[in-house]
Amino acid sequence: MAGHWADFQYEIYLNGMTGAVPRLPTDLSRLEELAEHRLGPGPVGYVAGSAGTGSTADANRAALDRRRIVPRMLRDVRERDLSVEVLGRALPAPLALAPVGVLSIMHPEAEPAAARAAAAQGVPYVLSSASSTPMEQVAEAMGDGERWFQLYWPKDREVARSFLHRAKAAGYSALFVTLDTPLLSWRPRDLDRAYLPFLHGVGTANYFSDPAFRAGLAKPVHEDPNAAVMHFVGMFSDPGKSWPDLAFLRENWDGPIVLKGVLHPDDARLAADAGMDGVVVSNHGGRQVAGSVAAADALPRVVEAAGDRLTVLFDSGVRTGDDVFKALALGARAVLLGRPYVYGLGLDGQAGVEHVIRCLLAELDLTLALSGHASPRSPGPADLVEDPV
Repeated sequence: MAGHWADFQYEIYLNGMTGAVPRLPTDLSRLEELAEHRLGPGPVGYVAGSAGTGSTADANRAALDRRRIVPRMLRDVRERDLSVEVLGRALPAPLALAPVGVLSIMHPEAEPAAARAAAAQGVPYVLSSASSTPMEQVAEAMGDGERWFQLYWPKDREVARSFLHRAKAAGYSALFVTLDTPLLSWRPRDLDRAYLPFLHGVGTANYFSDPAFRAGLAKPVHEDPNAAVMHFVGMFSDPGKSWPDLAFLRENWDGPIVLKGVLHPDDARLAADAGMDGVVVSNHGGRQVAGSVAAADALPRVVEAAGDRLTVLFDSGVRTGDDVFKALALGARAVLLGRPYVYGLGLDGQAGVEHVIRCLLAELDLTLALSGHASPRSPGPADLVEDPV
């Protein structure tokens, strides 16, 4: 990215000379409320909703808000470079778009629009297994853009193997394995509307297009879609998986493997012992375990346990550039952004996702500079204080 990400603010101000203002808010925390008003209650509830009372999602925000940045003065921050290396890949900033499934419920252009936005801004896109578009089509939409594949690890080994081979063939360079969803949690917003898109064959595109999956059907998907949906439901998740099963992934994937959903330091050690390359400290944005530890509170202990054996990434609760700064200061190499880009997609398609990426990175760039840092590798624990609870 030529120049600084912060230059986006001057672009906005200069466009304002003609009377133009941004189509979406530049305070990304306002997007959820806007989406609530403009989009259908089922889809918005599915994206915004959390497990139980929402206490874990609230805790994620509180843990980030409780940590305050201590700016340093008179440091030369004229030349800033937000680029980082993550999993052996050079990235223009410490950001990737998190895997979020069934994006067609938010916008008809779904995952390809989000993937094109990520590619246009140079940030990686992590495609969900539960996408509403087959992985090959998403890969085609983003051209040479950096892409990573997220696996919901199915019961059927042949389907899992097929997914990994397809993803590799389509140019996905890293594998993210979500561990925190062996079962769907108790999600009142979805339950109260009996809203689960998968039962309507939405979010099943990778499965319905998969030869190993289709081999298990008595009839083609189009002839008996309900049977296909039930076959999907029966294999989607597997509460029986355990640490020795990771060997299967390593045998069938020759790139980096990252375990998503790690909150306990011992699980980070087990991941490293199993030959994994990284972990994402995440509680699924508060969507899985009600009453869970906040992701930002878990991050420092996982970073310490990982040492130099694992790349530690972070998600859950990130809404602003200063949130990203705090995650970096707590030891994350980069963050995955979830709900805000999905709201951007729902409100304004690809342009909305690009707006979200540019706002977040402009704010990160400015937060770094105004706090005395010229690089995302510079902040550390000493740059934060913690408000007393």
